[in-house]
Amino acid sequence: MYLTAPSLAIMSGIRHGFFTRGGGGSDGIYRGLNCGFGSADDAATVRANRAHAMTALDLAPDALATPHQVHSARALVVRSADEIKGQKVDAVVTDRPGLPVGILTADCSPLLFCDPGAGVVAAAHAGWKGARFGIAEATVRAMESLGARRSRIAVAIGPTIGPESYEVGPEFVGHFLSETAANSRFFRRPPRASRAFFDLPGYLTEQLGRLGLVQVHNLQADTVADADRFFSYRRSVLAKEPDYGRLLSAIALVG
Repeated sequence: MYLTAPSLAIMSGIRHGFFTRGGGGSDGIYRGLNCGFGSADDAATVRANRAHAMTALDLAPDALATPHQVHSARALVVRSADEIKGQKVDAVVTDRPGLPVGILTADCSPLLFCDPGAGVVAAAHAGWKGARFGIAEATVRAMESLGARRSRIAVAIGPTIGPESYEVGPEFVGHFLSETAANSRFFRRPPRASRAFFDLPGYLTEQLGRLGLVQVHNLQADTVADADRFFSYRRSVLAKEPDYGRLLSAIALVG
């Protein structure tokens, strides 16, 4: 039903999960554990799926705090689920035990952070815009405001569109090369291909490494390539489907 990162799983007092589409009650194109109210799926079913996910982590069914994601570089510290309602941010940070913070994805990168020494956790949504404009650093700074230290923060990159699936146009490449020519290493153009392919998890891995975090782990799970386990926006577009489900990634302090 969900994947875990070894770097986070070994930490005491932490529960986390990168949820797959398995185990939920949605049907049709949303088959499985669709946790996104932004989809056109039945709202009651989505609510039940989210509660099911929290129960799987042995957390209160209605405790989950997720934001209104807008591909920004904004992070918010919360102490209750009510504080996140209506907030347009792409990372949620907390130091409150029993309050799971989460984000939704369908090809973008879900990032789960933890500093067990400070008792601080965070969840961030990193599409290419958020990654480029600094959602990772904004999350770390928000964690530091609660006493976290970069030398203790571990982060995991969950299921994401993979470098073999992320075909992009020349304007996209230009955005990254305008920052530095060194970003060319995150693009690959196969022989006779007219377009390049972007390595979003690789780009994020380097970004997170430059922040000085103690550990960065990439689950290396491609959302586009694995339809049985993951929802994917890009796959839905290629299949001419009208909508797509959303995957939940969440982390919480316990005890």
